[in-house]
Amino acid sequence: MGKTGYFSHRECWKHEMGPGHPECPQRLDAIEDRLLISGVGDALERRDAPAAPLADIALAHDGEYLQSLRERCEQLEQAKLIGGAPYAQIDPDTAINAHTWTAALHAAGAGIAATDAVIAGELENAFCAVRPPGHHAMRAQAMGFCFFNNVAVAALHALEHHGLDRVAIVDFDVHHGNGTEDILAGDPRALMVSVFQHPFFPFSGDKEPASNMVNVPLPAYTKGMDIREIVEMMWIPRLEAFKPQMIFISAGFDGHREDDMGQWAMNEQDYAWITSRVKDVARRYAKGRIVSCLEGGYAMSALGRSVEAHLRVLADL
Repeated sequence: MGKTGYFSHRECWKHEMGPGHPECPQRLDAIEDRLLISGVGDALERRDAPAAPLADIALAHDGEYLQSLRERCEQLEQAKLIGGAPYAQIDPDTAINAHTWTAALHAAGAGIAATDAVIAGELENAFCAVRPPGHHAMRAQAMGFCFFNNVAVAALHALEHHGLDRVAIVDFDVHHGNGTEDILAGDPRALMVSVFQHPFFPFSGDKEPASNMVNVPLPAYTKGMDIREIVEMMWIPRLEAFKPQMIFISAGFDGHREDDMGQWAMNEQDYAWITSRVKDVARRYAKGRIVSCLEGGYAMSALGRSVEAHLRVLADL
């Protein structure tokens, strides 16, 4: 116990959505470089993320949607052999290439494998450095750079395969985790607490959420200290009342003041503080069990520094 796992896979570098797209493979390079330079990577237990079984992904996603996405990726693979288009658009912001299906399987598989290892007591907690991200992926729709909802898949795996009664999802990405809400709203076994910029993509989360959703929409230019106050006043009491047996984090770092994908003014110390408060709850009620999955974060230096700060807290460095 006490070890922090670091799950990733080279397939996660192969999915990309075209030149200049902010959700790019270099995001993972930025994290790896920062962990190497800082020495934090030496303290982590690195594990390759396996491909997720389709039965696990189907806990969170519609079967017809999965079949359609797989077929579109296979068609791109075949088209590539004869000089066809390398990408297919899902929506104006989201595209697939021939590697998207496999990358997404490993991204979801990271969360599942991390969950298994943490529940088995091999690790206290884990971070999944994966892409594509997941929290905008709804039960039957890809959107917002996301295809499989990695955190929802992992949380449902914990509930269905490990028999947990209560899991919590913490989402501090600057964008609302509408996909996670779509999948878990109304499920009494799950509590989701989130903050997000509003009004802002995906323009959801502010209208009468289900009782197991603690949604806190905040305006542009919100500062880190204001978010800390919200966490203390609105998240922590609900988490403590719920007494989760495991906590999953949608770790989006695009609220950083250097990241132009959002208009918040957070910094890496804010992410460390939030992680510390979540870890306090996990150690009180969940045997310290946390699985964190990368979501947003598109300013490379800020992303690397923020993930380093997040991991320093998880690993007690």
